[in-house]
Amino acid sequence: MLTADTSVQVACQHMYERHVGAVLVVDHAKHLKGIFTGRDAVHTLGEGRDPARTRLDAVMTRAPATISPDQHAIDALRAMNDGGYRHLPVVEGKKVVAIVARADFEGLELDRLEEETSLWERVG
Repeated sequence: MLTADTSVQVACQHMYERHVGAVLVVDHAKHLKGIFTGRDAVHTLGEGRDPARTRLDAVMTRAPATISPDQHAIDALRAMNDGGYRHLPVVEGKKVVAIVARADFEGLELDRLEEETSLWERVG
């Protein structure tokens, strides 16, 4: 988790060092403000912005979709699939408690999502 005034360069360094594809952007009380992903980094560079001078609050996705800790894995997968994203913050009240990535799931959850998707494609 990083604050909104962090540079894109520093965020990318953190992502690289931790082998992750996203950083949650929070305020000082750990309330979620946004998410910065590898896709956002590509957009930033593609637009010709200087990563050392560009702050996360200028390029992050604001108010991203979230899931609560009491929801099920399949709910997280559905949200990511429907929204077209690979990372989903887990928020309890206003505080970030975790982040899940599509790559975190395997086996039964993915099989169930594929089954549901296939069913909807046949019905639709």
